[in-house]
Amino acid sequence: MVDVTWGGARVGAQDATERAKALNKLRLGDVVFHAVTRGAALLVLLLLGGVMVALMIGSLPALRTFGLDFVTTQSWNPVTEKFGALAPIYGTLITSLIAMVIAVPFGLLIAMFLTELCPMWLRRPIGIAIELLAGIPSIIYGIWGLFVLAPFLQQYVQPALIAAFGNIPVLSTLFAGPPYGIGMLTAGLILAIMVLPFVTSISRDVFDAVPPVLKEAAYGLGCSTWEVMRYVVLPYTRVGVIGGVMLGLGRALGETMAVTFVIGNAHKIAGSLLAPGTTISATIANEFTEAVGDLYTSSLIALGLILFVITFIVLAIARYMLLRIERRVG
Repeated sequence: MVDVTWGGARVGAQDATERAKALNKLRLGDVVFHAVTRGAALLVLLLLGGVMVALMIGSLPALRTFGLDFVTTQSWNPVTEKFGALAPIYGTLITSLIAMVIAVPFGLLIAMFLTELCPMWLRRPIGIAIELLAGIPSIIYGIWGLFVLAPFLQQYVQPALIAAFGNIPVLSTLFAGPPYGIGMLTAGLILAIMVLPFVTSISRDVFDAVPPVLKEAAYGLGCSTWEVMRYVVLPYTRVGVIGGVMLGLGRALGETMAVTFVIGNAHKIAGSLLAPGTTISATIANEFTEAVGDLYTSSLIALGLILFVITFIVLAIARYMLLRIERRVG
């Protein structure tokens, strides 16, 4: 048997052949792995591009007919085939803003409590309860909002808001009108409840990832719990927190069934948050099955394209913010 040298030791030619086969097999597996992962990434881009192209093609008749007026007018009349997307766009942005204004502070405070102040025996039940909120179907939120939350708001909360802010400029406009129960404020509250688990869970996870030595050093210097969270934990985890907030915002922008139940589905822009309104998703869900004619259908598809663009802009802004934070941190 002929001997050869392998890695400084003399081995037989048969052993060298077997080792070469093993290396070739590993190399082949690595090539296949790279090809599969690259194909999966390209598939995502193809699907995203396909969705975008389909929306653009479907919305062309409406955009050619109405032009820029489609996004600057609020008239929505299927009988006369006059369509404007301003009211759904306004409702989508306002309800999402209400949801984030409520959910982000509460989500961060809950995450801080779970990581720093909550007793160990209570931490797990609260964490499980928050995670279960994310698993509840949106239609259940909608039914609960319509039959429980909306009557409660109509009877107790909205009259109190109208009476409290009735003589204050600006606030009197935001909380004006009869207490319908349903409306943009109710939809925003429902969205806040739905977004809360995402903000809380992600914030809790990134807060737990902070090295204990950093917090112990701050406590050793005499910092309070709030100072530790404000000057140590939040700066260390701001990238993850912003990611969780943007994930929740994406959920709020695209939510359909829960909002459809409680927003009132009125194609008009009102200065009051108590007034009924509509969103892009709610409009599509309500009217797509009843759309008669190419122009009506194309207008609904154009709404979907606008929602796609809004979501893309929000995610692009979030990505830009994260890049600036990473660059500033170094």
